[in-house]
Amino acid sequence: MKKFNCKGVFYTYIVECQDGTYYTGYTNDLEKRLGEHNGSKRGARYTRGKRPVRLVWKKEYKYFKKAILEEIRIKKLTRKQKEELVKSGTPLREICKNSLDNFRHTQRDNSH
Repeated sequence: MKKFNCKGVFYTYIVECQDGTYYTGYTNDLEKRLGEHNGSKRGARYTRGKRPVRLVWKKEYKYFKKAILEEIRIKKLTRKQKEELVKSGTPLREICKNSLDNFRHTQRDNSH
């Protein structure tokens, strides 16, 4: 069995499915993974019935751990936040910061 290398090139990505939903994942071979999503049994179970999918966002990392942590953060976003990330290219940390600021502002307004 081939040893997994934690260093190299890794991607966190978002694809848009045929039904308009988003799927987020990570990989070390983006082109191969997109092919799997669109035509292989190795594609994610979520995307199998929603083909074809198209790549709408990606970010490259040098370390596996950073890519997977970014995937986890993205999966916690709301649909609206994911749309902002995809359309504007706004860095994820800004989207999360703005959401937290908006939440705090709403909490302050509701407490009066």
